[in-house]
Amino acid sequence: MTDGQHLRADVCIVGAGPAGITLARKLAKHGHAVCLLESGGEDFEQDAQSLYTGASVGMTYYPLENTRLRFFGGTIHIWGGRCGQLDDIDFERREWVAHSGWPFGAEALAGYYRGAHEILRLGSYGYDERLWREIGASRPPFDEKLFTTRFWRFDKREEPFALRHCEDLVRSENVEVVLHANAVHIQAGPDARSVTGIRISTLDGRQGKVSAAYYVLACGGIENPRLLLSSRDVEVNGIGNGFDQVGRYFMEHPHCRAGRLDGNRSYALWDGMRKRYLADNIAVAPALLPTASLQREKEILNCALTFKLQRDPSRGISTGKRIYEHLRHELAPDRRGRRIYYTYRGLKRWFDRNLRPTVEHALSALGITGLTLIVRAEQAPNPHSRVRLSNRKDILGLPCPELDWQLSSQDKNTVTVLTDTLGSEFERLGMGELKKSGWLDEPALEWPVDLGVGPHPIGGYHHMGTTRMSADPRTGVVDADSRVHNYRNLYVAGSSVFPTSGWANPTLTIMALSLRLADHLDTRLRN
Repeated sequence: MTDGQHLRADVCIVGAGPAGITLARKLAKHGHAVCLLESGGEDFEQDAQSLYTGASVGMTYYPLENTRLRFFGGTIHIWGGRCGQLDDIDFERREWVAHSGWPFGAEALAGYYRGAHEILRLGSYGYDERLWREIGASRPPFDEKLFTTRFWRFDKREEPFALRHCEDLVRSENVEVVLHANAVHIQAGPDARSVTGIRISTLDGRQGKVSAAYYVLACGGIENPRLLLSSRDVEVNGIGNGFDQVGRYFMEHPHCRAGRLDGNRSYALWDGMRKRYLADNIAVAPALLPTASLQREKEILNCALTFKLQRDPSRGISTGKRIYEHLRHELAPDRRGRRIYYTYRGLKRWFDRNLRPTVEHALSALGITGLTLIVRAEQAPNPHSRVRLSNRKDILGLPCPELDWQLSSQDKNTVTVLTDTLGSEFERLGMGELKKSGWLDEPALEWPVDLGVGPHPIGGYHHMGTTRMSADPRTGVVDADSRVHNYRNLYVAGSSVFPTSGWANPTLTIMALSLRLADHLDTRLRN
């Protein structure tokens, strides 16, 4: 990018992560000119990464600059590869979950889920209980009226959206990839009904502009609202924020240890619900979910329950776990650091697949380990959980983000109800007593900092909901087509548009939504 450069395209996409790259690829195949802006370079650069610095003033959370990566490919460079598909109920309006409901049903994404699945090379298609037959294993014997099973599939490639794996974009005559181009301002027209351009800047002071027929923000659940809120020369509260919705409803997938089952029967359950199986040469892992009928009856949220054989918490955290958490959260995410992390992760997966069953069986027989219930919880949409702008500015002059993450009594009650229900199932099956974690009986909403799960009670850097979909601009930021309400040509891609988070990791849904948005924009451009 040269100083003063004015770029033009049919579609300008801000952010080269899974959402933006997936969208750019499909639009290019449709024959449209795309300008794909990326703040960082081809690999990690500390100066670019520092632009992610922000404050966290709510629930205990990671430093914001550690939860995202600012270079081509985005945070998927430290992705675990875990892919899941939302359930039908995750899209529904649930009377017991305030602010729930997507503006379309699960059927609207069915074909796009398959498309995302194929892009990620996840083998034969399927995420539900029928997969038990394919992997040659039996479904756990829990009451089918209470619990069902779903599967994650794992992308076995490292860094599938790295620039070296996106040569099709680089070679395409329809795509212009611009690195080190920071979007610093969305220029709205005087009537606040359309966008006329995106101002861009580099860290060394070069300035430029992009003009396009359509603009798509694909910067993630913190940067999307940050850019909308900071562009306020026409709309004083920020673009698309006439009803104070931008930045609200921030959701994560909070994790916790909910209970523990000791005794020899625990190994058999762990062996059936183990971390990995192979299906069509792709790693898959089962999770236990509450059925839709149980969610309705108990008025709870959706969750994924998994099991770990662990030492008693009083014995402390294992050395291997400490090494893994250090590599994941403390090692610099440059190419060398990621190589160390991926090498260790590969060794760990080999151990899990080839040696862990034998080791765990012996430890369980000796009474050294017990079965720990791990909950990956859906978080209820909460307007008080939000991203705001702080008074501090970054080196480019943009206000830094401030995250006020809030959990509710419904989030905690869901874990309590599921733990109690599962405990009753253990007793019915003669598997022993599930000892509920003590924090669930305490009145405080704060979830425990638990190194047995991770350094904080959090999920996997899943930033959702801050530009949520809604048919009504009074309750959301974008419509069913991901278009910012009242704006003719401004769209948002990624998990920030999720009205609810559901149980599943968001990447597959992010990509499905991007494929859907590409078809919508193709139609608009052709008309």
